[in-house]
Amino acid sequence: MSAVAKVAVLHLRTVAPYRTQALLVLGLMTLILARTPAGLVPALALLLAPLVAVQPFVVADKSGLDTLYAVLPVPRRALVLGHYAWALASFLATAGTGTALALLLTRAEGTPFAGRTLATALTLSWALFALNIAIQLPLLLRYGYARTSVLGTTLPLALVMVAAVRLHLTLTALHAWLPLLWAAGAAVLLLSLTLATRISRR
Repeated sequence: MSAVAKVAVLHLRTVAPYRTQALLVLGLMTLILARTPAGLVPALALLLAPLVAVQPFVVADKSGLDTLYAVLPVPRRALVLGHYAWALASFLATAGTGTALALLLTRAEGTPFAGRTLATALTLSWALFALNIAIQLPLLLRYGYARTSVLGTTLPLALVMVAAVRLHLTLTALHAWLPLLWAAGAAVLLLSLTLATRISRR
């Protein structure tokens, strides 16, 4: 197992005791959006996936895990990559679960949710998540959660939500922009990773 994979697995074990909180958020959001299943996946990607992605930083600040990270025989770059790998895994798990729930809800209501609509929902989810995480992770790696909890989570979330509203983003309007949004999400994450590698503490 590579050093990056080991860091991601360590994060999984670190946040495992807090899985009940994530499941409660998932259940609450599913109830709220039960009548608009097409918006469930983007909503989860915007609200739940980033919470899971940054949970290792929350636990690290509470439990003093930075000391453990400092003595682990893991290169600095591998640790940073591990944080990003964990974030991507959080998105994939959240998007997969949200898609399954949305499909079940739409089937129960007899409304279509597949093909291009599903692809657009997933693309929008990816773009929202990537932008959010691209802002948060460099700040969290450099300053920790305690010092950037408001700036590192609330501000990016607010910016993304305002941008989505101001641009009148809808699933139909985004059909022509799918490849660009996937590429843009990947680009901002790569840029964020480069920045995080340079400014992260250790």
